[in-house]
Amino acid sequence: MDAIFSGFAVLLFAAVILMIEGAWLWWSGAHGGAARRIAKRLRLMAASADGGSERVDILKRRTYSRHPALEKLLRRVGRLALLDRLLMQAGVRWSVAQFVGCSLAAAMLGLLLPQMLHMPLVPAAGVLLLTLAVPWLVLMRTRGARLRKLEEQLPEAADFLGRALRAGHSFANVMQMVGEEMPEPIAGEFKFAYEEINYGVPMNEALHNLALRVPLTDLRYLVIAVLIQRESGGNLAEVFGNISRLIRARLKLLAQVRVMSAEGRMSAWVLGLLPLGVVALMMVTNPAYIRVLWTDPIGVHLLWYALVVAAGGVLWMRKLIRIRV
Repeated sequence: MDAIFSGFAVLLFAAVILMIEGAWLWWSGAHGGAARRIAKRLRLMAASADGGSERVDILKRRTYSRHPALEKLLRRVGRLALLDRLLMQAGVRWSVAQFVGCSLAAAMLGLLLPQMLHMPLVPAAGVLLLTLAVPWLVLMRTRGARLRKLEEQLPEAADFLGRALRAGHSFANVMQMVGEEMPEPIAGEFKFAYEEINYGVPMNEALHNLALRVPLTDLRYLVIAVLIQRESGGNLAEVFGNISRLIRARLKLLAQVRVMSAEGRMSAWVLGLLPLGVVALMMVTNPAYIRVLWTDPIGVHLLWYALVVAAGGVLWMRKLIRIRV
């Protein structure tokens, strides 16, 4: 039981750290100061030319569920729109109903497993939190990997757009060419935007939707450049070339920063995992000595204080070694 308690304490600590990190990354990327400024400018520039009059939506709306009754029920929850956007940004085929069902199944597993193993309250709460966090961690990890791949493909896409415009193609046709000739996942995003334009969506709104589906600052700069060019004119091919060079320089600088901060990141991993490793080693070599931490009330309080301080230290070290470029 002591080994099970310590194992779930370690899992609980890792789950809390990952949940805090995921929440911070989502908040800074979606609601940070730079994101709000860019989103505001996109909304202003993507306003309809007819003075904001309503139009009929001829595009197929994303469904939350295949069952109409469940679809109607889920549509009443406004927060699920954020979840649907995360699923769309991750590029997964899960629907909102499937993800919610998976989360509920994980919660049921987290409630039943501690009862089957007769766990104390604290490890049972750790198991529940861990099972609830697993679907979200998988989703955020998938989303992050896809966004990183899109960011790596964006300079080539900007060069492709510039070359095609110099060859005399229209911007809509260039978007179709990107969707047909570039690799996934960036091809699918540009193809979807082109299909929106073909179905009658204004160009500004289609580009705004593209920026919402791919929340990358570099892509938003590209969209803003296109919208400004449509309003005031200019050499759009040259603008794409400049944006491509800027993105490549930023990615190169980011790679250099990662190399130079590798030692600091490794030190942070060692310092973060060292207490857990020491506890595991002492459980094997001298379990009676370490058992006081969860058998004595004072030891339990000290253990919680240690977990809080360790979590704060990990977050502080991450803030020191994470350099935004």
